[in-house]
Amino acid sequence: QLQLVESGGGLVQAGGSLRVSCAASGGTFRSYAMGWFRQAPGNEREFVAATSWSIGDTYYADSVKGRFTISRDNAKNTVYLQMSSLKPEDTAVYYCAAALRRADYGLPYQTSYDYWGQGTQVTVSS
Repeated sequence: QLQLVESGGGLVQAGGSLRVSCAASGGTFRSYAMGWFRQAPGNEREFVAATSWSIGDTYYADSVKGRFTISRDNAKNTVYLQMSSLKPEDTAVYYCAAALRRADYGLPYQTSYDYWGQGTQVTVSS
């Protein structure tokens, strides 16, 4: 069973940058598509970004496109989310998730994922 642990969240001013990480253990990391989702208070959890398991294609929500970059290091069993030009509306708990050999078309949907991390808080002050 894959275990996911996020880290790197914190408080940052608007316009700043932050990188969150998700370390995986207990499975064959390269076989999993990886996604980032976020949930702000009072809101439903929403898709942020994903990277495929096969050739590492990346996908982004329109709200973060051009500002966030997802990447993975299969040698370190880790996926990253580099966030730049942060806005107060990016404030949320950020979750990473893993989907075993999932087709790319399913990656924006929470139901496609098999494992979830516990989340890390990102707060952007204005």
